[in-house]
Amino acid sequence: MLDPATFREIVSGRRRGAAATACRALLRGAEAGYAAAMRLRNIRYDSGRAPIFRVDVPVLSVGNITLGGTGKTPLVEWLARWYRARQVRVALVSRGYGAERGGANDEALELEQRLPDVPHVQNADRVAAANLAIEEFESQLVLLDDGFQHRRLARDLDIVLIDALEPFGFEHVFPRGTLREPLGGLSRAQVVALSRADLVSAAERGAIETRVRRYASQAAWIEIEHRPRRLTDAGGGHEPIETLAGRRVAAFCGIGNPAGFRQTLERLGAKLAGLREFADHHAYSREDIAELRDWAMAIHAEVLVCTAKDLVKLRLTHIGGLPLWALVIEVEVSRGRQEFERGLERFLP
Repeated sequence: MLDPATFREIVSGRRRGAAATACRALLRGAEAGYAAAMRLRNIRYDSGRAPIFRVDVPVLSVGNITLGGTGKTPLVEWLARWYRARQVRVALVSRGYGAERGGANDEALELEQRLPDVPHVQNADRVAAANLAIEEFESQLVLLDDGFQHRRLARDLDIVLIDALEPFGFEHVFPRGTLREPLGGLSRAQVVALSRADLVSAAERGAIETRVRRYASQAAWIEIEHRPRRLTDAGGGHEPIETLAGRRVAAFCGIGNPAGFRQTLERLGAKLAGLREFADHHAYSREDIAELRDWAMAIHAEVLVCTAKDLVKLRLTHIGGLPLWALVIEVEVSRGRQEFERGLERFLP
């Protein structure tokens, strides 16, 4: 089993040598079958052979074309706040990937803290979850979290995030790359959002948009930035992000794409002594915490920093005597906001 960092090193082509080349060849063999299965699945829904169910309120989906790590959760929060500010009763619906049986997953726990007035229903049967949200909470609008590849629940707007740092999944469908389906699937999107747009140049942003429009020529294009607003700890304490400037930081995360987390810390002026990468939705054990303590001490860190998604599972203010902080990230739509908001207004009750 490849750990997340090694997997990315191999599929990106950064890792060289006979073993890495052989591994890529094996993964490419598996890719063909997975991509074919996704194409067949989409054909079944597009042709009407697989049923699609509509509920009684608008459904807006936020999803990815690549595996995790595009900054989806902050955009879901932004959308929920936008509609709540207009007095719309919103509910979040998700599959609950990575949750322990009967519990909420890390994304749900994070959103629960940030959006206490927005119910979140997790169920692998998202049609049933949406109907429950409408019946039990009298929801007027459903936000489908991580819903782009879920075709069974009809949606009124499909928003797809593209990560500016890894936009096209290393040009391969999983497991040879990180694409969830072939790029042709972008044709279903009504809005394409380039996340972390501020971390690449204008020329790179333009090249990504040009390529996306080959598949989604009619989609609205927006660009969003993920702005670190403050540091928070599990006890509810807050510190300004300037606190990290010049300090030796031991960072760790269990997210889909750690590259954005690394760049954010570096841009804040932190002295990044090390970054430990765990699998997306990683459930931290006592052994993990002990290893993080020993590692942070070995690299002479002054503070440990993780993502909010990690902190809700750890619920610790310190590890080995060192303070543990999480970056609180908020979304800002830096391009296309007016058109985007006009589109959102169509679903106001």
